Amino acid sequence: MLLVGPMRSEAKDYGQAGQAFPIIEPDLLSTIEARLRRAEASGELARMNDVFAKRVEAKVRRPKPVEGITPARTARNWDYDPTVAIERDIRDQKGNLIAAAGQKINPLDFVAIRQDLVFVDGDNAAELAWATARYTDLKAKIIFVSGSPIEQMTAKKRRFYFDQEGKLTGIFGIEHTPAVVTQAGKVMRVSEMVIKPGSPG
Repeated sequence: MLLVGPMRSEAKDYGQAGQAFPIIEPDLLSTIEARLRRAEASGELARMNDVFAKRVEAKVRRPKPVEGITPARTARNWDYDPTVAIERDIRDQKGNLIAAAGQKINPLDFVAIRQDLVFVDGDNAAELAWATARYTDLKAKIIFVSGSPIEQMTAKKRRFYFDQEGKLTGIFGIEHTPAVVTQAGKVMRVSEMVIKPGSPG
């Protein structure tokens, strides 16, 4: 029979086996602050801020063009139905049902789109001339897929927009310019048009 009794544990000092060094961890915030002070003193910080500001200004003045959009060579028309299916019940703060899961809702049942959306290449003089001659600010929003809306607003004294990241052209399936989106009852009518250089209307 194997008997197990209490075991004793004793600590022993085996001496110092090698040279020991203190653990030093530099404060990250202090390190960053010191680098910023050096950069400020040398003028590097001001130069970096200036470069950053110029890059931001350049992107605002001339946003990245929407990829894949080309001038229309063939006219085509189609309808975009904005109807969406509700994925889950929507209730108000009191728990009352606003919309049930599976229910289909068309925003055009509740709102009217009074201005056309006109998509053009802002660097294409023919397209820009066509759009500005045909549409006033009240009648349409002229939306660039390329070019500088700020420069053209200064030159033409009217408002222009930009399709950031191609969100709108992606929704409507637009591949060519100029393109016009207008409400037609419960759908949005999309038209890609062919224009000849020098023809404003």
